[in-house]
Amino acid sequence: MRNMIVASTSTIHGSGYLQYLLEDLLTVFKEENITDLLFIPFARPGGISHDAYTQKVHQVLQPHGISVTGLHTVEDKEDALLQATAIFTGGGNTFQLVKALHDLELMTSLRKVIFNGTFYMGTSAGSNICGLNMRTTNDMPIVEPVTFKTTGALGYNINPHYLDPIKGSTHMGETREQRIKEFHFYNAIPVIGLREGSYIRVKNDQEILHGPHTARVFLKDQEPLEVKTGYNFAQLV
Repeated sequence: MRNMIVASTSTIHGSGYLQYLLEDLLTVFKEENITDLLFIPFARPGGISHDAYTQKVHQVLQPHGISVTGLHTVEDKEDALLQATAIFTGGGNTFQLVKALHDLELMTSLRKVIFNGTFYMGTSAGSNICGLNMRTTNDMPIVEPVTFKTTGALGYNINPHYLDPIKGSTHMGETREQRIKEFHFYNAIPVIGLREGSYIRVKNDQEILHGPHTARVFLKDQEPLEVKTGYNFAQLV
């Protein structure tokens, strides 16, 4: 019953907030007669308030007849999740987001509504929490969640904003691929490297890659795979 858009990012270079996703997002809203969206702003620890973050989403969707409510403004947050017709979790710091959801005892409820078919969209940190755990995030551990477990809405982990090594670069630090191989030293969970502008459209048992780029699939003790638009990630698990 899952119905999701799991995106690498909210904004691509040269475009506005959510603009590259907007046509597909509005198609979902029209097909399912969705007019209200519940926004989870908890991934942003500083630089922008929860109110301002919610307003950013409102400015994009309100002209299209979509009402946006920030979860932080609702007293009974669990009930708001359970009653929502559409949910969007924005990007920021995944440690911050996971800590907030666990502290508020909302992670299990979020998993429940996703598997019950409530439309869910995540970008960046909001996509990280769709995997089995958050251990393939790119973020600094600025806070300590009670657990790294996330919704498990997907049977693998996401690495959003995936970057390929730059040819000729003199940077000596670890590449994103090396970091994921370190993860696989201790874990056997598949990891999807989502490049900017790409997303996974989940509909029931289909988990299809969309966007202009290939994605990189990492499996323990195997060479990474490059998969094209249209690939169904559900076959990995």
